[in-house]
Amino acid sequence: FFSKTLDTQPTMSQRALALDGKRKSGQPVRTELVQTVQVLSNILKSSLGPVGLDKMLVDDIGDILVTNDGATILSRLEVEHPAAKMLVDLSKLQDDEVGDGTTSVVLLASELLKRANAIAQHKIHPTNIIAGYKLACRESIKYIKENLALKTSALGADALMNISRTSMSSKILSSDIDHFSKICTEAVLSVKTVNDLGDYVYPVKAISILKQHGKSAHESQLIDGFALNCTRASQAMPASVANAKIALLDFDLRVTKLKLGIQIIVSDPKELEAIRRREVDVTKERIMKIIAAGANVILTTKGIDDVCMKYMVEAGVIGVRRCKKDDLKRIAKATGGTILVSLASIENDGEEVFEASNLGVAESVAEDRFADDECLIIKGGAKHTQSSIILRGANSFMLDEMERSMNDALQAVKRTLESTSVVAGGGAVETALGIYLENFAHTLGSREQQAIAEFAEALLVIPKQLAINAALDSVDLVAKLRVSHHQAQADPKTADKNLHHTGLDLVNGVIRNSVEAGCLEPAMSKVKSIQFATEAAISILRIDDVIRLNAKEEPEHDHHH
Repeated sequence: FFSKTLDTQPTMSQRALALDGKRKSGQPVRTELVQTVQVLSNILKSSLGPVGLDKMLVDDIGDILVTNDGATILSRLEVEHPAAKMLVDLSKLQDDEVGDGTTSVVLLASELLKRANAIAQHKIHPTNIIAGYKLACRESIKYIKENLALKTSALGADALMNISRTSMSSKILSSDIDHFSKICTEAVLSVKTVNDLGDYVYPVKAISILKQHGKSAHESQLIDGFALNCTRASQAMPASVANAKIALLDFDLRVTKLKLGIQIIVSDPKELEAIRRREVDVTKERIMKIIAAGANVILTTKGIDDVCMKYMVEAGVIGVRRCKKDDLKRIAKATGGTILVSLASIENDGEEVFEASNLGVAESVAEDRFADDECLIIKGGAKHTQSSIILRGANSFMLDEMERSMNDALQAVKRTLESTSVVAGGGAVETALGIYLENFAHTLGSREQQAIAEFAEALLVIPKQLAINAALDSVDLVAKLRVSHHQAQADPKTADKNLHHTGLDLVNGVIRNSVEAGCLEPAMSKVKSIQFATEAAISILRIDDVIRLNAKEEPEHDHHH
């Protein structure tokens, strides 16, 4: 009996703890988290910068994705570990907020963690490290805004082209960079609108990107107007309409069938014919009402059948079926039209009416041919301007990657226009901040000093990695960079103003003035990526205990929980 109680004791104490799982705490946890995060950043490392390499991702059904975009790579990886998931969210956040700089934000966060872990092993408390990182982050942002940011107005008209060039230089579009940066800049400028607060905004959503196989990337073009990837329903309809009045419908223009489950008992067979005729007439009346209101283009998300097409052809109206709802929303915004789900009107007790005020207005709607497909181009919307970029390329992998690169560049130009300040690229900002924070750390007498010095070192991961990817000597180049920036900051009065903007030239393996070379990035992108990376590193640093619960067993063992 006695030995029996001894045997059962451990299980009794486990039950008392009510912890059915493993617990890890303190330093081992931090090390594990940091290692997980390193694994992710190692995947992304080699895709950073203008000479970065692409990644090929093959999913479980064999779909292939070839990309260089940090956010895309991470969103496609199926990550299990909670700390790694934080990094995936981090790159997504950077993608949503800024649209560019997703790779560098992940590299920075993982480097911050790695260094924090190293000093935590030297008995510096994580709370001190977190306080140091927060302070360093604040100081960095202040320094960027005060000393490193340049106003776009001072840089002249080429600044925007250079911003899109810098964004595209690390992507697939770099082979034909002048052509694409021109398309990109013109597209963003063409959708300039004023919002309710009186500020200029550049909605990138108003730029539609169509992908067409065939020809080479150089044949890609910018079209003034909205390109709709649909064709007219019948070849007998006119190919183009000037002064278009557009009806936007979200219902069927096919012969109306009675709903299922409705039974009609007919005593006279002639009435059957009348019912059939009425079914056709209902849709005919709808179309006639729309045409009578002045519509000469009818777009619907559903179908149009032959009977109804006849009336449209007779009236010389373009009818387009199976349009995407998203496209219709954009067209409605551009032309000032309203998307109708039915014609029933509230004022007339549900009677079917079509008001002319629901029509969108555009200068012209015409069908144009690209490669093997036709598209409709809607030009000159009454409310907003729209632009479309038609990308051409050899295969779908290439086109998808071109679209992603284009998106990043459009976002970068948009952010620059809205915030009007840019910074030098090519590792210039990171090196300048590294030197500044090192000097700043020496002015502190508290424990945060070491954390800030490590933060400064961590920032250098970007120029180092840029040099490594270009197959250059990173130690040598980063040392030269630091010398220039040190001179710029040691004696700001006498130093050459341009030394602040020294960055890497990865093609020739030298250092140069990034601003003169036209290597620019939106200041907002740098500020946000430092903020986000610091926040992510801090939230992972705060973790010092991991409890993994065991899987629940079958219900019969489960009665004691």
